[in-house]
Amino acid sequence: MRKQTRKIALLGVLTSVALVLSYLEAMLPPISTAVPGIKMGLPNIIIIFLLYKFGLKEAIIVSLIRVFIVSLLFGNVMTLAYSVAGAVLSLALMTLFKKLNLFSAIGVSIIGGISHNLGQILVAIFLFDTIQIGYYMIVLAITGTIAGVLIGIISSILVKKLEKLV
Repeated sequence: MRKQTRKIALLGVLTSVALVLSYLEAMLPPISTAVPGIKMGLPNIIIIFLLYKFGLKEAIIVSLIRVFIVSLLFGNVMTLAYSVAGAVLSLALMTLFKKLNLFSAIGVSIIGGISHNLGQILVAIFLFDTIQIGYYMIVLAITGTIAGVLIGIISSILVKKLEKLV
């Protein structure tokens, strides 16, 4: 019972940290004014940490709670659609590649960054009924790779430093 209570409390704290990282990221100036929407994906530090220290179920719970709260606070229904698509595709592919054990947390993070962007592009293609939006994926794949490396490095450090936490 005590272990379960501790786990729930820790997941609550990690959800809060992910929300704070989302807020901080929203407050940062745009990375590029020429290419809107590019972000670092700071909350993914927590999601990757959860994938490696707890598992998929906990990562899904925290990710979806964060997406819904952030969309309620800072977005709208469209924000929710894009965010859910990116989060679901990202989690699915990160989990698959983590299980294949072909990549480190950095490689898994890169896959997460690119697939999150892909999920959002697929929603845009569906909503706007135009495949040309897909060309935007070229830029997003490059920025997703760069962000994925940085987020993966930070996540790897957290997993190692907080080994006794879980």
